[in-house]
Amino acid sequence: MALILAASIPMPVSASGAPPHRPSLPRPWVKICLKLKQMPQHRRIRCHFPPASRPRFATEAGRTAQILRTPTINELSIPTSPSTPIGIATGPDGAVWFAENYGNRIGRVTTAGVFTSYAIPTTDSQPGHLTAGSDGALWFTEAVGNKIGRITTSGTITEYALPTAGAYPWGITAGPDGALWFIEVEGNKIGRITTSGTITEYPLPTAGAYPWRITTGPDGALWFTEALVGNIGRITTGGTITEFAVPSSGAVPIGITTGPDGNLWYTDANGKVSSMTTAGTFTEYPLTDPDSCPWGITVGSDNNLWFVEQCANNVASVTTSGTITETSLPTVISGPFDITAGPDDNLWVTEDYVDKIAVVTP
Repeated sequence: MALILAASIPMPVSASGAPPHRPSLPRPWVKICLKLKQMPQHRRIRCHFPPASRPRFATEAGRTAQILRTPTINELSIPTSPSTPIGIATGPDGAVWFAENYGNRIGRVTTAGVFTSYAIPTTDSQPGHLTAGSDGALWFTEAVGNKIGRITTSGTITEYALPTAGAYPWGITAGPDGALWFIEVEGNKIGRITTSGTITEYPLPTAGAYPWRITTGPDGALWFTEALVGNIGRITTGGTITEFAVPSSGAVPIGITTGPDGNLWYTDANGKVSSMTTAGTFTEYPLTDPDSCPWGITVGSDNNLWFVEQCANNVASVTTSGTITETSLPTVISGPFDITAGPDDNLWVTEDYVDKIAVVTP
């Protein structure tokens, strides 16, 4: 049954900005945070909920950089509480769809701010990310449920169990072959599922890679991040895998997308946003705050790359030539997690810690 409420309904929050009585379930990205914390330059990171508040100004190498407020940001409260939204994507129906990780639902919000919510049949499936498929439906990962889900724009859900137990599916994207390609974080595999439900799995060459996000590249292959080993991976639609090591020490690649310049752009939780050519040439751009935890990334209607800084509470953009602009979100400690280009030319952001969707007008 769909729940439809106006976006203006307020949601109670605590003094810290977090919804009250949030379940203390383990967060899947704590392993990444703990790896960062082992590095001397990141010892101040806090790997629990909620994280420490970040300053509006940060310093690096003796200079001060102001957090700019150029874009207009509007925040919409999600009716479900706790929801803890993770992935977000534009659907084929002109609405924005998102995964409610703790709410165990798939949410939909129109550009006018009207929410609809659909319960997932599997209890505590903890949906992660979603994407629009070639069949006109949305496809999503169920991390704890160990399934791939499909939801029509009218809300009918079908689930497909993965062959590998405890695979922990996370990132997902539509492939150039009409199938859906997804990440198995704990299974250390890349998965493929056809729109009829046939699943194929491809083991990664590097053990313990902790793959995280995946995207279709400009070369007709799929590209993905390997967070715990500092690699960017490539897999052809036939299953051939190549891995490229990020050149900088301590790299933790997270989000990835194809840029308007024909390169792959990715966020590095080690305080950078970076690009690479399909031939494997890397260019890295350090952020002002090395502990800002850049996460999801997408291409905006302005042909810039837009990404979120989870720990710094920012939404940011970078031009293809490397100029970075950062904007603080209105709600303090909101936990921006993922970002997508909406059908209205705005950027839509999941605020994981406070059960909100932010709408950013460039």
